[in-house]
Amino acid sequence: MKTILSDSINKAASFIKEGELVAFPTETVYGIGANAYDEKAVKKIFKIKGRPADNPLIVHIASKKDIGILAKEITPSAKKIIKEFFPGPVTVILKKNEIVPDIVTAGLDTIAIRMPSSKIARELIKLSGVPIAAPSANFSGSPSPTSFRHVMSDLSRKIPCILIGPASKYGLESTVIDCTGKIPVILRPGSITLEELKKKIDKRIVFKKNAGKIKSPGQKYRHYAPEAKVKLISEFGFGNADLKRETSNVKRQTIKEKSSAFAFIGLSKKFAGSYKVVKICRSTEEYAKSLFSFFRECDDKGIKTIYCQRVPEKGIGLAIMNRLKKAISN
Repeated sequence: MKTILSDSINKAASFIKEGELVAFPTETVYGIGANAYDEKAVKKIFKIKGRPADNPLIVHIASKKDIGILAKEITPSAKKIIKEFFPGPVTVILKKNEIVPDIVTAGLDTIAIRMPSSKIARELIKLSGVPIAAPSANFSGSPSPTSFRHVMSDLSRKIPCILIGPASKYGLESTVIDCTGKIPVILRPGSITLEELKKKIDKRIVFKKNAGKIKSPGQKYRHYAPEAKVKLISEFGFGNADLKRETSNVKRQTIKEKSSAFAFIGLSKKFAGSYKVVKICRSTEEYAKSLFSFFRECDDKGIKTIYCQRVPEKGIGLAIMNRLKKAISN
């Protein structure tokens, strides 16, 4: 299959209308989208990504009015989130209407809905004339793409169109919040943080790593993983002995195996010795934005082990640690 690279939103929308797939930019990561009402088109997403059928998709909308079409009821907590954060990097889970094919929601009676702040993404949805079901535009389980070049690396010759746009602003997937109960529950942390949601939406809101049924992408399977092995090192709660032991091991391995390559990403320069590739981030926000692109850079350079600095699980740090733990889980 020939893949067209285009900066024409109209051209990309024509593929959606024809029941085809389009990769497109959002403020979180690049997505691979299809008409959310077209079961055959949505099936192509699962096939091309190698995505398990029990892993639900997020439906992207261009107007808040579409929520009432897709969902049976907009709960009080969802109304607050929509008012405060739509459009933006946040997804709400609600009870779905019958108009939504079961394949989109993995057979669940709930639907994940998001209105991206990316003007390109919203214009694509608007011109397509339908909501767009879209996971990240990569092979299932690998690091999410934050540029159109990442999408090309994974999906060139597998999808008909890649819509060219800017690099992702946040670099991590949206915060997903289950709004079907009385108390909203974060199922996947993101750049809209737990602290922010507690302050602006409901002080009772919680993040649950295992919240029963799998209602959200990123809950069940190993995700975000590069080909290189991911290891965590820390100065937060683990002491310098852990750091010294890890860096000593790296030095020994580097001397013993001259062909081996190691990399580091984190906030502290004192962790950065004896690595072939190093990324020192000035803030946790930069860490979050850089993580997936760094993973891909390391794979391109043949890195065998990536050492990632732990950060406190607060603010955007909760999302960073969620992605790192998923990248190393079995």
